[in-house]
Amino acid sequence: MDDVLVTGLGALSPLGTGVDAFWRGMHAADTAPVRVPDPLAHMDHPLMYLVPEADLPDGPVEQDGLPLGRGSQFALAAAREAVADAGLAALPGPDASGATGAGLDPRRVAVALSTGMGDTDLHEGWWTGEPPASGRWAPAFPLASVVGGWFGAQGVNTCVSNACAASGYALSMAADLIRSGEADVVIAGGAEAYSRVALGCFNRLGAIDPERCRPFATERRGTVFGEGAAVLVLESASHARARGARTVYGRLAGAGWSCDAYHATAPEPSGEQIERAMRVALREAGAGAGAESGSGELGFVIPHGTGTALNDVVESQVLDALAPRTPLYSVKALIGHTGGAAGAFAALAASLVLHHKTLPPNVPIGTPDPECAVPLAYGSAPMTGAYGLVNAYAFGGNNISLVFGEAAA
Repeated sequence: MDDVLVTGLGALSPLGTGVDAFWRGMHAADTAPVRVPDPLAHMDHPLMYLVPEADLPDGPVEQDGLPLGRGSQFALAAAREAVADAGLAALPGPDASGATGAGLDPRRVAVALSTGMGDTDLHEGWWTGEPPASGRWAPAFPLASVVGGWFGAQGVNTCVSNACAASGYALSMAADLIRSGEADVVIAGGAEAYSRVALGCFNRLGAIDPERCRPFATERRGTVFGEGAAVLVLESASHARARGARTVYGRLAGAGWSCDAYHATAPEPSGEQIERAMRVALREAGAGAGAESGSGELGFVIPHGTGTALNDVVESQVLDALAPRTPLYSVKALIGHTGGAAGAFAALAASLVLHHKTLPPNVPIGTPDPECAVPLAYGSAPMTGAYGLVNAYAFGGNNISLVFGEAAA
């Protein structure tokens, strides 16, 4: 089967517009949440890592007459950058052979995007008497069809929404579409935007940290959400070679799914199933033996690490046993927990680390929890090893691990 290459990246995040802003922000390692500008956010901790007002997309607020919520607008902005970065362009209609002027068959271009809350902001507006200007109803989860419609993708267009593991699953599904021969190119990733109901529910659960997102810290008291979108263009190696793809950031080398089915919201305490997902992903990538023996093939881990008490301990214990001394980079300490987009942001960060061969410094979290024996480096360092492990977990026991590797020479 063909390698699955990462040939384009796009991002809109609390760090600003674009992948370059994201990479600079990773190195600056200095962020903090803000109070959401919502007068109806009557909750104890209305905090979030928000996309700056100056960086909000100025693209369409409607598509084919239907209003687009913040999530769809974010997804479209990141997809536009990723597609341009890959050297592709939105597809005109195909000729009789199915080909287009871009040399792509739109029937072999797919979209796999994810979100936890989608365009819920539109529906919250209707509930409070503030409908969109058109007044038209719109679906809550249109992200994939919005991006697919803009690009002209006539392959599979699917929106994955299994909570905070969703974009990890979307990327894995995208790789499966390529490896099975169903698609040559897949626009994959996730987007999440502020939702009053989501933030209110986590406040009611007592799961919001009143200060910031502090994964693996002794004083952590929950998570803090973030918003934005991260999109990757995944492409078969043969297709990328044939069209002369200008940049290859790496490859999606392995994926492992599991479900512990233990509790609606809590992780299974032994970590057996998250370990299973990690091992499957490492084995599929051909990195398992090296990572487990400490030979250095696994260069870094981007953990799920949300800042919640049990999640961080369980994941730390598994990582300490499976990949001891492998450095961790915490994306959530930088931009918060982006929900259904968290796995995509972790994949974006992993692709950038592999491309630049540099592991940026972690955001300082305070005193590390002695129960979380994981190495968090606070200075920039050269990347060692050829692989990066990405973890994403979700309510309901949905677990996924992805392994990204350096592109073959």
